[in-house]
Amino acid sequence: MKLAVVGGGSTYTPELIDGFARLRDTLPIEELVLVDPAADRLELVGGLARRIFAKQGHPGIITTTSDLDAGVANADAVLLQLRVGGQAARQQDETWPLECGCVGQETTGAGGLAKAMRTVPIVLDIAERVRRSNPNAWIIDFTNPVGIVTRALLQAGHKAVGLCNVAIGFQRTFAKLLDVAPAEVHLDHVGLNHLSWELGVRLGGPEGENLLPRLLAQHGDAMADDLRLPRAVLDRLGVVPSYYLRYFYAHDEVVRELGSKPSRAAEVAAMERELLAMYGDPALDEKPALLAKRGGAFYSEAAVDLAASLLGDGGSPIQVVNTYNNGTLPFLADDAVIEVQARVDKTGATPLAVPELDPLYAGLIAHVSAYEDLALEAALRGGRDRVFKALLAHPLVGQFEYAEALTDKLIAHNREHFAWA
Repeated sequence: MKLAVVGGGSTYTPELIDGFARLRDTLPIEELVLVDPAADRLELVGGLARRIFAKQGHPGIITTTSDLDAGVANADAVLLQLRVGGQAARQQDETWPLECGCVGQETTGAGGLAKAMRTVPIVLDIAERVRRSNPNAWIIDFTNPVGIVTRALLQAGHKAVGLCNVAIGFQRTFAKLLDVAPAEVHLDHVGLNHLSWELGVRLGGPEGENLLPRLLAQHGDAMADDLRLPRAVLDRLGVVPSYYLRYFYAHDEVVRELGSKPSRAAEVAAMERELLAMYGDPALDEKPALLAKRGGAFYSEAAVDLAASLLGDGGSPIQVVNTYNNGTLPFLADDAVIEVQARVDKTGATPLAVPELDPLYAGLIAHVSAYEDLALEAALRGGRDRVFKALLAHPLVGQFEYAEALTDKLIAHNREHFAWA
């Protein structure tokens, strides 16, 4: 089995490698190729990756290349974890929206649209080159914004599934609180990527008793602290929102916070410099503790589980993924991409049935999904008017004056990435 990781020079990659090494019985990789245009980073990450495999006794071969076509040739699956424009572009995405009083964040709001527009054309080009080499290869997308990028891939006819680590993070949290193995925890996870709620927590499968009310009663304060939302919000909702819902539920508070401290991009850039220096140490043969602060917790375990199910029989039969709606949420189009529990096997991902949603959740899902329609149009076809319409449609923008100003700023800060600008 051959896997390729596009964006293999990312500081995330040792987390992925550690998972591949630990879970080799679930996903028996024979060849792993790390692909990245940044040869200097690739050398550091690739060296550590080989040392991790060697320490854990993994027999697979790890190679590195900056040649995309050579790297993905004949791969059974390709994982995408790239960041077009790097941390410098992220820094911009997180700052210029604040000038208009809107959230500056890399996956939602105006910054998220900028990232989608930079990313979609690049990802589609990569996917076409993968298809030329192996039309049966699966593409696993971890590149944000996952929902929009996955929809672009599916619309273009690629065998693609989107992956996010939010759900597996909740699964691990609830498993610890319940003192059970994570595999025993089933989540009623519903929504879009980075716009989701845990409606239930069950043991043993979809038919198990919903333990979420008990968990909220016993651990609501800790959950609220982790989400940085008032405990009363969780009590009144009776569900657990993903931490991205704070951008919606406490927008103005978040804008004030973001404007008063260094950006997350600046923090991550400093962390990456430290991590890369660590990766260059020939004595290091495990992922460093600092990597946990970089983000992407449990990403490797989710990726292994998904790849194992798509390529064989090793993964969990039910996983939270991003895939076509196909009637699951009746208020969305079939070709909308949603993030829900799905049955995953060699044929792909089939969403499980979802109970009728409270309008409180359905309304926001429909609103953001409509924005994603327009965002994908802007990413695929360009043009100032399409950018403006997508911004006007986003519930975190929504005002004509803001949309006009943000459109100009988005284009000005990303002109080098847009052939039409």
